[in-house]
Amino acid sequence: MKKIWSLVASVGLVLGITGCGATTQPTPNISNSANPAPEAGDLVFVSLPNEEDERWTRDGAELRRVITEAGYKVDLSFAENKIDRQNTEIENAITKGAKIMVIAAKNGTSLVSSVDKARAAGIKVIAYDRLIMDTSAVDYYLSFKLETIGQAQAQYIIDKLGLAKGEKGPFNVELFSGSSDDNNAKFYFRGAWELLQPYFANGTLVSPSNRVNENFSAEQWQSISIDSWKLENAQKEMEIRLSKYDEGRTALHAVLSPSDAISQGVINALRDSSFSQWKPGSEQWPWITGQDATNYALYNINQNLQGQTVWKDTRELANKTAEVCIQILEGETVSTDSSMNNNVLDVPSVFLDSVPITKTGESDAPGTQPVQFVIDSGFTTAEQLKQY
Repeated sequence: MKKIWSLVASVGLVLGITGCGATTQPTPNISNSANPAPEAGDLVFVSLPNEEDERWTRDGAELRRVITEAGYKVDLSFAENKIDRQNTEIENAITKGAKIMVIAAKNGTSLVSSVDKARAAGIKVIAYDRLIMDTSAVDYYLSFKLETIGQAQAQYIIDKLGLAKGEKGPFNVELFSGSSDDNNAKFYFRGAWELLQPYFANGTLVSPSNRVNENFSAEQWQSISIDSWKLENAQKEMEIRLSKYDEGRTALHAVLSPSDAISQGVINALRDSSFSQWKPGSEQWPWITGQDATNYALYNINQNLQGQTVWKDTRELANKTAEVCIQILEGETVSTDSSMNNNVLDVPSVFLDSVPITKTGESDAPGTQPVQFVIDSGFTTAEQLKQY
């Protein structure tokens, strides 16, 4: 993996927008009368949004492996996309005597009460991939460079439509954003809109569904969000939008999708439509972006159903987060390279790079690699992609 990430660094990915000089954070003392000093076998509680998403099960397994190998216990929990359940599980972990909590929030604004209780009990809280908002009880935040991901998706569309080369269109596009309760979704869309907005302003890009127009702003991202990032919600929304396409006689040139699950919903809607002239791989099939490099998305890319995804090597995120947990437990200093404000404080943060992926690696998005790059890293296998 060191070789892989050296290669990623060498291709010069776009810098993240939250960077602010490397800092070193002294590890807070987590000892109190109710929570004695850490020792081998202490408990780390890990709470992830759901078990149905390929991404979260992979993260959970990696976090548990690394922390367990270091001699600590891991209580891994999946909230089944239920806010009440995640809050209850956090409170249960307090009772069990957890020393650290690693939490990927189902809803970044709905965990304040439970994480405040964790802080009162002397437990350290790490926001994993999704920032926990509106509380001072977050010690660290680890994720990927958020706006960079949206920029890579937008750049792919700009590349494929020839916008930077002067193509005037107008081109018909549909834009989606992630779940309205996920703080990350705002930044993904902000990065994409920064690049796409000028083309809406001059009429080169238009949206027949009118969900987005030249007067749209990045702050309106929740109006085009897909609840819980769910495939079925994206499919229903896309089916509604397709009613504006005159049974396929109006062209659809590109779709900005912020995740592979949403991309799959879009693809399902397109394939289920009666628009017989829209065939995968044909000139009528739109360029579709994505994120996460799931096995089904990589398969779709190879089959010309999806054009691009952005790969976040979650093994790296899980390993870095586990490293921070171990540093805290062993009383070592935690180094962070940035911060992110959660409406209460600037949370010390670490942001990792991501890699845009296309079928052959061709794109103007900096650092783009082919599907084979993901396979060669060991993140997946060619055999797994054949299962779809």
